Amino acid sequence: MPGTPSTPSTPGTGTPNRLAAEAGAGTIRLGDLTISYVPDGAVELKPRVWFPGTTGAFWAARTEYLNTAGNLVASIGGLLVEHGDRALLIDAGVGPLAWPDAPDRPIGALHGGALPASLAALGRDPEAIEAVAITHLHVDHIGWLAPATGAPTPLAGAEVLVSASEWEHRALSGTDPAALEGFAARVRTTADGEEVFPGVRVRTTAGHTAGHTVYEIASGGRRLLAFGDALHSPVQVDHPEISAVADHDPELSADVRRSLVAELADPDTIGFGVHFADVQFGRAVPGTPGWLPEPR
Repeated sequence: MPGTPSTPSTPGTGTPNRLAAEAGAGTIRLGDLTISYVPDGAVELKPRVWFPGTTGAFWAARTEYLNTAGNLVASIGGLLVEHGDRALLIDAGVGPLAWPDAPDRPIGALHGGALPASLAALGRDPEAIEAVAITHLHVDHIGWLAPATGAPTPLAGAEVLVSASEWEHRALSGTDPAALEGFAARVRTTADGEEVFPGVRVRTTAGHTAGHTVYEIASGGRRLLAFGDALHSPVQVDHPEISAVADHDPELSADVRRSLVAELADPDTIGFGVHFADVQFGRAVPGTPGWLPEPR
């Protein structure tokens, strides 16, 4: 079973390289909201296969994004939004799964299963979460809604919020229909612009999937864009033209990224990239590298 990878260091410095490390829990305040990353696990992405438009030379110039195996580290988990006693979870991790590396896949080793314990460590009872808002229906975002292993889900009492277009086109997600059926009775479809929790609005962006959703979270004069898989790696902040092999519509996904990167340059806007190694909260800044992690 794959274990949690050790944190690599930036060559020649001994400083932990967060661009190639699995993320731990992290919390920020946004007005009257408390927003926390809830770890579930991580997966390695094979850079030239995951991003087929890139070359060996491209990555040779950007080794800081790669772990010792030469892969990108994509953290997996959810985003907890708390408003007083109320709680919303954005995405539900991959669940209690572990996959070894396989040569014929664009991903390497994967491990999950930490989300319930991570919620408990944050002082939040999973059974008290009122809703889980899904960015899209890929397996690493819905895992704890109906675990493929048959394990009980601690989120059984939560309503599941999915954009209407994502749910309508769920057959295109590639996710096992039985997994989707496991929580279908709890699904409520949402519309673009709808407020689903205090300060949290739906933005249907498509591109990565037919109904991929960004959640815009605003409070206290600031906002956070939880952009799901619109971007998989901070390297795409500098190169939004690079699409992933998993993007449903590569051209549209590139357009979505360009728009998001422009918004993330606003000093009052923070981004959250669930797969952004250990630099998930940050802003876009001019120059290279273009992703400035938030202090923690």
